[in-house]
Amino acid sequence: MKNFFLISLVFGCLCSCKTTNYNNKKSIKTNYQSVQIDTLFQDKVSIRAIVIDGKKVWYAADNSRFGLFDLEQNKKTESTIGTDKSKAEFRSIAQTTKNIFILNVSNPALLYKISKDGLETKLVYQENHEKVFYDSLQFWNDAEGIAIGDPITNCLNIIMTHDGGNSWNKIPCDKLPKLNEGEAAFAASNTNIVIKGNKTWIVSGGKKARVFYSPDKGNSWEVFDTPIIQGKTMTGIFTADFYDAKNGFIAGGNYELLNQNFGNKASTKDGGKNWELRAENQGFGYASCVQYVPNSNGKALVTVGASGLYYSSDKGNSWKQLSKDSSLFTIRFINNHTAIAAGKNKMIRINFKN
Repeated sequence: MKNFFLISLVFGCLCSCKTTNYNNKKSIKTNYQSVQIDTLFQDKVSIRAIVIDGKKVWYAADNSRFGLFDLEQNKKTESTIGTDKSKAEFRSIAQTTKNIFILNVSNPALLYKISKDGLETKLVYQENHEKVFYDSLQFWNDAEGIAIGDPITNCLNIIMTHDGGNSWNKIPCDKLPKLNEGEAAFAASNTNIVIKGNKTWIVSGGKKARVFYSPDKGNSWEVFDTPIIQGKTMTGIFTADFYDAKNGFIAGGNYELLNQNFGNKASTKDGGKNWELRAENQGFGYASCVQYVPNSNGKALVTVGASGLYYSSDKGNSWKQLSKDSSLFTIRFINNHTAIAAGKNKMIRINFKN
């Protein structure tokens, strides 16, 4: 959402994430009480999007930058794309087996393909329009991917690839659900899109806060209402995650009232059709990124945002603050007790302790 982009330049409270497969190992019990934090690097940088690639953490950043941090070598590698005086703001990142993709938010929209082995960059999509504003980017598999942005007409601006990201095509509005007046998305943490297998969820905010669901990789869509606070430009869903095809969590709130902790978090147990508010008047206020703890049977969650780092062990019914750091914009889990987070001027490793 363009207004959110402009306000964030002043307040600097944003972030980034991508979908995780949580069900590949035996479930474990988590009851974390504290965290140990190691700073991986500090710099004058705003990092809002990261992906975990084995022992490497790739990131997209401001001022036309992207990079990676090697966890084994404890080394950062950073590059700048292009020579244009207008700096790109990369807030979306996704990966395939061999490539990284990063996407600029605003006009012109620039989507780059970057080889993991040689960091060779190629512009694979460009869109010029005064209303263009992309919010999130994900891949279903090595061939198929999707990016979504704010409406240019009366639907979400959606592009897809079917050839591994080499070419992207816009989906016509007549094949997509219509948006309400004042409804859009937020480029808060690259978690507007959540993918589980062929199933896809997209979340919106502004005058309406809804969930768009596709069972077939974007070929057909259903739309579900949510009880998340809505009605104003800076209200709604800023972030979502699903543990599996049924259990999901959405968060956000009111970006203009960062401490408001009601109407800002909800869960579903039927794949997004119905949502129930959780922890009303408790826990965190505005949140920019929510993630499930891997292999926690869908019970453990973390959020980062204006209130700091919060943790829940009971599906979001109650929350405890584990860090007051409000400068974190994104968090991604490496395993069930270790995560990487980044934001304003730093990247850190977080070890969760029982």
